[in-house]
Amino acid sequence: MSLRTWFITGASRGFGRSFAQAALAAGDRVAATARDTSTLDDLVAEHGEHVLPVELDVTDRDSAFAAVGQAYEHFGRLDVVVNNAGYGLSGAVEEVSGSRLAGRSR
Repeated sequence: MSLRTWFITGASRGFGRSFAQAALAAGDRVAATARDTSTLDDLVAEHGEHVLPVELDVTDRDSAFAAVGQAYEHFGRLDVVVNNAGYGLSGAVEEVSGSRLAGRSR
């Protein structure tokens, strides 16, 4: 099987961290995102250039596009995308949109 490149949001802990560790253990490459990339330092120390730490706040749409672009630019492709981090948005489909999040704080 060929080397795969993963893009994983929320890779600092929880399921995102587990996905990243499993992919790296299989010899794959990972663009690991986190709001604080220092939480990924141990993965970089252990797996070197197979890990690209990318700063990402998933509530910032422009930041999300930039993070994907950075990962693609670095690795040349993305084979697996795991959208593990996110936010809740509830309401009738006709009443909600991403613009409703403007001014939202964490």
